[in-house]
Amino acid sequence: MAVPLPRPRRFDLYVGVAGLLGGLLLWGIGLGVRPAGEPVVLWPGRWPLLVPLAVMAGCETLRRAAPRTALLTGTAALVADTLTQGSLITVLMYTDVMYAAVLYGTPASARRVPRIAGLLTVAATIVPFAVWRVPEALLIGAAVGIVAFAPASTGLIVRNHREAADAARLRAEQTALLAEMDRVQAVTAERARMARELHDMVANHLSAIAIHSTAALSLDEPETTRQALGVIRENSVEGLAEMRRLIGLLRDSGGDTEPAAAPTLEGLGALVDTARANGLDVALVAEHGTGLPAPVELAAYRIVQESLTNALKHAGPGRVQVALRHRDGSLDITVTSPYGDRDGPRAPGSGAGLIGMRERAALLDGSFAAGPEDTPGGRVWAVRTTLPLIEGVTE
Repeated sequence: MAVPLPRPRRFDLYVGVAGLLGGLLLWGIGLGVRPAGEPVVLWPGRWPLLVPLAVMAGCETLRRAAPRTALLTGTAALVADTLTQGSLITVLMYTDVMYAAVLYGTPASARRVPRIAGLLTVAATIVPFAVWRVPEALLIGAAVGIVAFAPASTGLIVRNHREAADAARLRAEQTALLAEMDRVQAVTAERARMARELHDMVANHLSAIAIHSTAALSLDEPETTRQALGVIRENSVEGLAEMRRLIGLLRDSGGDTEPAAAPTLEGLGALVDTARANGLDVALVAEHGTGLPAPVELAAYRIVQESLTNALKHAGPGRVQVALRHRDGSLDITVTSPYGDRDGPRAPGSGAGLIGMRERAALLDGSFAAGPEDTPGGRVWAVRTTLPLIEGVTE
């Protein structure tokens, strides 16, 4: 299978053509690196130096497309050039080929070429001086260093700077990506929190409104209708107040406006009284201390509130038991209600209540379970939650 030839870059073609034209110009005016009478000139005359010049110009066109091939071929062309009168343009093009081989070559070539060039420079300095014992012999090493080691070292420095810049740019892109992921996660978490708050605050009142409005429409008794309308009005007012509190939390407070306080366990009594007014037979047993963490109090309040809402919609006739106990560094919440003996819910539900309670418990590394249970008093629906408390918080 034939290997496709590398395609030169357009700029490299221009560089090769410019180098060839420059070399031809110096050749035309008869300017060479060495006089024809020097002993090292094995191929005297003006014509032989054109061959290394043309080959080096071709290497320039491959400086990025095939840097290793260009360097090896260019080195052979430079050696051939030293056996002629030589062309300054050939030497200059070789320095660029050496530079490009380190800058655009493989990582292994970028490491090896400067080392080899450095060793050749040292050898070209020590060996001639040791043989000829004249100071002028040191100029050979200087020439090799200028032609080979200097451009190779420059290419390595530029390559390292480019790689460092690329790494910094990659880190910046990764940081920006992580920041965007954090922002999306924060927005998602905030939307979930808002959804839980909105559901827990409004669902209870709307459920009561739906149940009592159904009773008012189905019963042709003025007193019953009047009582139902009173409950509807009370829940409407309380629901509106809860909505205003939520809007106050979402808006930035400014001036003399104080943000509304989040509900605490001290408000469980009022919450149970509202549930009783809505028609539930509720018994509350609260054994918890003061000074509980605010997130725990808010989560416990909302879980009890949602459990009472679900009992209002789904529970059968009988008593709803609400129990809170603070023990072993955690707050245990249990809400049980009669299960069964009902054809369907008294108000429609979305199923988001159980999801919200489970999410609240999970956010505090707590546990949550809800489902039917068999007890000596009959079958009940039980909601059981355990919320751990922050260390150092006392009762």
